[in-house]
Amino acid sequence: MPPLPRRELRNIVRKLGVNARVAQQRQALVTLAGLCRDGSIADRRDIAAAGAIPALVQLLESGRPAEVQLAAAATLGHLARTEETAVYIAASGAIPPLVQLLEAGSSNVQKTAAGALVGLSVTAEIAVAIAAAGAVPPLVQLLEPGRQAWVQHNAAAALGFLGRDPENAVTIAAAGAIPPLVQLLGRGSPAEVRTKAAGALGNLARIAEIAVTIAAAGAIPPLVQLLGRGSPVEAQTRAAHALRRLGNGNAKIRADIAAAGAIANLLQEMRGLGIDSPADQ
Repeated sequence: MPPLPRRELRNIVRKLGVNARVAQQRQALVTLAGLCRDGSIADRRDIAAAGAIPALVQLLESGRPAEVQLAAAATLGHLARTEETAVYIAASGAIPPLVQLLEAGSSNVQKTAAGALVGLSVTAEIAVAIAAAGAVPPLVQLLEPGRQAWVQHNAAAALGFLGRDPENAVTIAAAGAIPPLVQLLGRGSPAEVRTKAAGALGNLARIAEIAVTIAAAGAIPPLVQLLGRGSPVEAQTRAAHALRRLGNGNAKIRADIAAAGAIANLLQEMRGLGIDSPADQ
């Protein structure tokens, strides 16, 4: 989609206003979503400069039609691809209504809200703010069996980003995220979901106590399976990182990994993927 003149952008943003008809809001959202998805960083900055972000945040509020909330969350997620706009979105108050949508929305809205939170988690400060707004418990619930795969995918991705912060990691583990994340590693989950679950567990495993809990929950065998050559490269990378972090400084977990027959395979895959082994450091 070609870039629009700034005057035309401002006219589109006006149609997002609370007094505009739903049909006008819907059409404006479609246009902006296309520009955000297919446009350049400069296009996204122009959209933000035209005043779109506060208007989009208002459309997340409860009582709006679900389709409007969905489109607004998706557009904010696209805008959040750059740190500059992500910081502006967070400062404009988007986090609380996005967290509410995790609990109250349809599956499609929940998936999109979780995806927007992934985009916003580009800085440590925003990740802490998202957790402080109460995002962790509903994200953990979205991992449960029976949820749509892409809902689980985005929830695991969001928890993975949030879990890079040590305090958030403790909160995530305490909220009961580890058992469902381990379950999502199983062969019954799509490869994309297994990859995000492995990434989340790898980030949580940076804390030694949580690593012990992850290993005790049975994560080692499915992580070893993900190292297999039939898995996507990203899945292999996430599994290798997770196993490496699980065994870091813990002789018992390293022994469990060895007992699973993974050591030679792990070292081979890590080197093939360009990841240093502990002995190489």
